[in-house]
Amino acid sequence: MEGSEETLCKVTSDVTQRELKFEGLTEEEILDLPKHAVEALILIGEPLVFRAGSAVILGSFKLKSNRLIIELAQIEGGGEGVLISLASLARRYAKLNNLAEIEWIVHAVTCAKPNHKLRRVLERRGFEVKQVEGVGEAYHFIDSM
Repeated sequence: MEGSEETLCKVTSDVTQRELKFEGLTEEEILDLPKHAVEALILIGEPLVFRAGSAVILGSFKLKSNRLIIELAQIEGGGEGVLISLASLARRYAKLNNLAEIEWIVHAVTCAKPNHKLRRVLERRGFEVKQVEGVGEAYHFIDSM
C-alpha cells in the first residue's frame, strides 16, 4: 500500500496545481471553511450531488469515530483527475482534523454503464472489491494517515 500512497501523493500534487474546483471552491477555500459549517453541510452521511471539475458526483461523507467515510455512488463526466483531487482534499482535511483514516467506498462494481478507466484507476490505487457491511459489493480502501 505504501507504493500506491506515494503514487497517489505524487499524482495528487500534479493535479492540485491545476486548481480543480468543487462546487466553485478551491481545495484551500474548502479547508478554510469553519469546521461547524463543513459538519453541518457536508459531513451529514446523506447523499449529496456536487460538481468537481467537469464531473457530477453523487456521494456521501460522514465522520465515524476517528475516520472520514467517503461513499461515492456515481461519477458522471470528469476525466481530469477528479478522484485524485478529491483524495487530496480528503487527506488534507483528515490531517487538519487529526483523523486516523479515510475509508473509501466506491459503487463501481455493478454499474449499468461501467467506467473501465475508473476501475483501472481504483485498482491501481489499491482499492479492492469487497462486501462492505451495510453497502454490499463495492470498491473499498482504507487510507491510514
